[in-house]
Amino acid sequence: MPDVEAELRARAESDSVEFFFAMFVDMHGKPCAKMIPVTALDVLLGGAGFAGFAAGPMGQSPADPDMIAVPDPASYTLVPWQPGLAVLQCDIQVEGELWPYTPRLILKGMLEKARERGYVYNVGCEAEYFLVRRRDEGGIELADPLDKSGAPCYDAKGLTRMFDHLSTVSRYMNQLGWANYANDHEDANGQFEQNFAYADALTSADRLIFFRYMVHTIAHRAGLAATFMPKPFEHLTGSGLHLHSSLWDAQTGAELFTDSADPRGLDLSQLAYQYIGGLIEHGPAMAAVTCPTVNSYKRFGVGAPTSGATWAPAYATYGGNNRTQMLRVPEGGRVENRACDGSANPYLAMAVQLAAGLDGIDRGLDPGEPNRDNLHVVPAEEVARRGIRVLPPTLLHAADELVTDDVLRAALGKTPDGDYVDYYAKIKREEFHTWHSVVSDWETERYLTLF
Repeated sequence: MPDVEAELRARAESDSVEFFFAMFVDMHGKPCAKMIPVTALDVLLGGAGFAGFAAGPMGQSPADPDMIAVPDPASYTLVPWQPGLAVLQCDIQVEGELWPYTPRLILKGMLEKARERGYVYNVGCEAEYFLVRRRDEGGIELADPLDKSGAPCYDAKGLTRMFDHLSTVSRYMNQLGWANYANDHEDANGQFEQNFAYADALTSADRLIFFRYMVHTIAHRAGLAATFMPKPFEHLTGSGLHLHSSLWDAQTGAELFTDSADPRGLDLSQLAYQYIGGLIEHGPAMAAVTCPTVNSYKRFGVGAPTSGATWAPAYATYGGNNRTQMLRVPEGGRVENRACDGSANPYLAMAVQLAAGLDGIDRGLDPGEPNRDNLHVVPAEEVARRGIRVLPPTLLHAADELVTDDVLRAALGKTPDGDYVDYYAKIKREEFHTWHSVVSDWETERYLTLF
């Protein structure tokens, strides 16, 4: 058995690490941490204690015993902008038992089910975000006041004005070994995307949590704010978290989603089509997890913003290199889920997506021929005639869909108080009703003297 403490201590000494962040995320994906000095590494490896009720929705009340965050040494990540600091992602235990409200553990459970079938699940993430400033009088504005083009996507001047921020993030990703391969000005004014190579799902989820933390921190140091909020500006394109996924053979490392003889012309295997069938079947229920905020539903299923396109799906469909579909196949060997946004908890989103795909494989689901239409212009009555399922219009609708889905219920697991899916839906329904109780400026303007 390897001596984990000795290995971590040696690595910390080699990297001049003085402190660790013992980190985990709550249901919402918010990173929580304690700072532990290397001199207390033995204490850290035994688990850092947290009052779970204070951390966020983690299934605890003030009467519950501490959550113990046990670090995963494989997640060791140096913090490039803070010499002497490294992050360890943690799994939560309570009184010596794995705590089933832990998003990272929920994903690990699904990955184990995939491995039992002989699969490794690989995922690549496209995380879009805005750079903004907080205004003294309240609200936000774009960080770059010159970013006003009606079609700003790929704008070289916009990239240049934010070069310091983007190049810093890129440099740090490469220092971490993530293989940054593109940095784009996205479709909305003030919106960017910075890509890194795909990996196994757990590694990609850990990296995405760190990526968000890194982008926020670098923006703050420049006097700015970064937001992964799905729709921070009503007139601009929203921010997605597009998940590119594939299954690989756990024994041989062979790709399982590619087939150059595909009669449908997408270079996909039968296994990939069955996986796609599962994602379509469970798409409306998955939305509560992949699009988990009230703001999420202002991103898709609505009219085009000023750039001319929503770039977000409204229906549970698939197609080739067609960005109006929920599932896009840009090339053989992988499937892109576009019905996932910047607010998603990556551990939970990947877990339900994998569960849906495995169900499609288990049941041999056939998604039919790829949809080749621009679904943003197909009339609603034609969509209904074809039997295409509409994605939920609000978080409340999505939560109601989620609790009826037995496959996702099983994937999210059981807790001491019942199924996690019911706890999750309860939190999300409360979130919806809290938002719905707020009287907006729009309501006042529309109704104040109308009657």
